Amino acid sequence: MLTEEEALALTKYYTKNPPKVDHAKARIRIPIVRVDTATAEYLAEKAKTTNQTPEEIISELVRKEVAAASA
Repeated sequence: MLTEEEALALTKYYTKNPPKVDHAKARIRIPIVRVDTATAEYLAEKAKTTNQTPEEIISELVRKEVAAASA
């Protein structure tokens, strides 16, 4: 846990020196997409069994579809 002095010092530092973001490497954020109940349940169960996030599962499925379409 930080002391109040340490927290203020960090606040001042990051205010004067904000982190640099490489926008080329930044992930694209897409607004929330609604899915049906079966899809949501599938993603939740797959996430539990594979230790992946639903976003990672969807990305993997999309990459497979794109690869299949380009083959």
